[in-house]
Amino acid sequence: MSATTTTAAATATGARAPKQGGIFEGLNPTVFNPADPIILFIIQATIVIALTRLLYWPLNKIKEPRVIAEVITGILLGPSVFGRVPGFTDAIFPKEGMAPFRLAANIGLILYLFLVGMEINLTYLLRNWRTAVGVATLDMAIPFGCGVALAYGLYHEFGDDPELAPISFGVFALFIGVAIAITAFPVLCRILTALKLLNTNVGVIVLTSGIINDVVGWVLLALCVTLVNSGAGVTAVYILLVTVGYSLFLAYAVRPCFMWVLRKTHSLENGPTEAVVALTILMVFASAFFTSVIGVHSIFGAFMVGLMCPHEGGFAIKLTEKIEDLISTLFVPLFFALSGINTNLSLLDSGITWGYVVAVTVTAFFTKLFGGTMGARLNGLVWRESVTIGTLMSCKGLVELIVLNIGLQAKILSTRTFTIFVVMALVTTFLTTPLVSWLYPPSYQRKLELWKQGKIDWDGNALNPSDADETDEGDKDVANRVLVYLRTDGLSSLLSTVSLFTAGHAKRPSAEGDSPIHGEKSAVPEGLMSNAATGTDAPKPLLRIHGCRLVGLTERNSSVMKVSEIEEFASHDPIIKAFGTSANNTTRDVVVSGQISVVPENTFADTLATEATKLKSDLILVPWSETGTISELPSFYSASRGDPLANGDFTQLMANIFDHAKPVAAVGLFIDSTLLDPTDSEIRPTRLLSRQISGISKSDVQDPTAIRFHSAESRRKKCIRVLYTGSEDDVYAFRLALQFAQNENIDVDIISLPDKDASEDLHFNQIKSTIPDSIVDRIKFTELSSERTATIASSLLSSQPEDKQSTIFILGRSVTALGGDSSGSGSSSIRGTLGSVPASLANEIKRTATSNVSLLIVQAKQAAPERTGLNRKPSTASNAHAAN
Repeated sequence: MSATTTTAAATATGARAPKQGGIFEGLNPTVFNPADPIILFIIQATIVIALTRLLYWPLNKIKEPRVIAEVITGILLGPSVFGRVPGFTDAIFPKEGMAPFRLAANIGLILYLFLVGMEINLTYLLRNWRTAVGVATLDMAIPFGCGVALAYGLYHEFGDDPELAPISFGVFALFIGVAIAITAFPVLCRILTALKLLNTNVGVIVLTSGIINDVVGWVLLALCVTLVNSGAGVTAVYILLVTVGYSLFLAYAVRPCFMWVLRKTHSLENGPTEAVVALTILMVFASAFFTSVIGVHSIFGAFMVGLMCPHEGGFAIKLTEKIEDLISTLFVPLFFALSGINTNLSLLDSGITWGYVVAVTVTAFFTKLFGGTMGARLNGLVWRESVTIGTLMSCKGLVELIVLNIGLQAKILSTRTFTIFVVMALVTTFLTTPLVSWLYPPSYQRKLELWKQGKIDWDGNALNPSDADETDEGDKDVANRVLVYLRTDGLSSLLSTVSLFTAGHAKRPSAEGDSPIHGEKSAVPEGLMSNAATGTDAPKPLLRIHGCRLVGLTERNSSVMKVSEIEEFASHDPIIKAFGTSANNTTRDVVVSGQISVVPENTFADTLATEATKLKSDLILVPWSETGTISELPSFYSASRGDPLANGDFTQLMANIFDHAKPVAAVGLFIDSTLLDPTDSEIRPTRLLSRQISGISKSDVQDPTAIRFHSAESRRKKCIRVLYTGSEDDVYAFRLALQFAQNENIDVDIISLPDKDASEDLHFNQIKSTIPDSIVDRIKFTELSSERTATIASSLLSSQPEDKQSTIFILGRSVTALGGDSSGSGSSSIRGTLGSVPASLANEIKRTATSNVSLLIVQAKQAAPERTGLNRKPSTASNAHAAN
């Protein structure tokens, strides 16, 4: 009986379910459980992702691609470093626990090659195919030939390594030639974008050549894998024929059907639907499956589906945005970490091995450098441009690592030779960015552009002195070339500010019609009509207004794709189109243009200063952010809007713009009245549900939530008030107000403080005496007795008209707390950016809830210092002349 009971108990114990108490019942998370592999996988993925991000933080500071951090992570976690710690590999990366890790890494590889295929825009290649073919041919042929020669030594030196499969020298030489000749197209895009070269002559040639290099390299690699996997020569022919037929099937059968689905679901216009995303992913996996079962690697199927995806309507960009984060954050680091884990630096244990490390690295870098340089030079580029192209084409990056992993899996490479080529890939990728930054800096780019335009000689001397200053010296306007920072928020107020520049005296009648700038017939443009013919004031020079919209560049593939397709993206941008309407209904000849620049947010200020230098802008006009942040779009899920002036990010951006643009052009910061008037959001009465008797027709009552715009508001007179204290910024503000006063609907009030210096008073009177007779009746001069900042602000507002007339205060940024009182002027960051008096006035406007008051804070261009041995302070007159 006892024996029976014991047996029954044992049976019951053996039938028990696995322990569910986890670590509380003694579970070791690092012990691999085939029935539940997710626990160990989470540990592995967490270590890889965290270490990758930690290593990438310093590399990002020097603009190095993330693939370097991912590979170094793998090397650290592999047998080279952490693998030497007793028990580390067995606990974290045991052999039996690598299957799930390897599966996730290969899924990521398939999806990543799909993204790489979508990045390649073949229409971009067709527009520049002649130069691209010339550069790519030499850039591949020379390294490939040298790689085949190098393969002879590698084959005979390391051909007896135990991991290698028995392959012929021809297949090995083909693989080594591809590994030496291939270029990392995705990494090239990121380097070109980070260095702002993507839309330059160098960037266009490198991208188009890189496309050819990438496609040809994958084809040759597919051929190499086919030859390895085929047992007989006739089998290789069958595989190649099926692969070519499958490519044609995708291009001429699958793609038309796919396009029909996209049009039917409106995915080209509105972005891919959920069903389209699912269909695309299924196509990627189906294509990867087919190319794998026919003897070609699965990544080629995914790559071909990526090439097949259309770029019309930005579909490829929108699809990439939906799937790229998970791929780049989770899957791709696992694959490149796996590459590093397979790398064993301890195998580089002899002089001959290190000799081949140097030989492979030198061959890979200098043959690509020579081939790309000669290809570019033969296409008419100067030597420095050509060397820059050759340096960029030598970048290996992640594509090289994918090729090496395929070679390792196919047993073409041993772990030793794999390690040699990984070191080469890291070195060549790391060198690319610093070398290009040194070879092709922005200053050289600007010089080369002017030299090609025939404006300067090679030493930088102007060939035509009249090109140095196209503006008439006697012209009173201080802003004939205006660069505008375009933002989605505040576009309406920005357009009304731009109208101050475009307005003036009524257009002079012309026998032939209106100005040809607007498309009508005219024998002589209005701005060029002589005084005798018109009987009016001197003609005004052509006004050029250029809008620059800045889009933040991120690490995402979609962001880089936007840069590479920026021309198509900009031509359909609604903000630029709306800005172009500022050329309509102007009263002087205006040329309005616009562009989009996709750059990192920390380079916004430098980008505006660079554009101002290229365009020789007189003024950079910047609207303050309505969202209070650098982002243009408000969030519907955020809390109620706070004080836009209190945001530190945009305040810092504005401070950087003032600093970078000081030697380049004047800067105007416009703060619209809606940002200073709290009645819109804070004092709006609560709408109660009540029934009232009204004599107004129901059809005349608007929705209380609607935003109202009154057309009569734009026809009312505006008042521009300038505070003059004698600084260079005040001189510029004074002259800018006189330019605005050419509009008959604008009155100007010049408010000055008690005179402190005779030279300042002389300069003020000099400008005052040159005011044209046509506007003198609308210029008023008043004097403010107070000199304390807080009192100045309240005094300026106390004289505001009671009819709610729209007022713009133009204040010099350098106006400080004259009496040493900065109380009530906001935070120290705001005071440092706007200046004490402008910050105090903005705070006073908000405190008193004064409506229809805007601020334009200006900073004059800093005059270049005179090269003289005398330490002499320049006169105020000369400073003002230089500032204008």
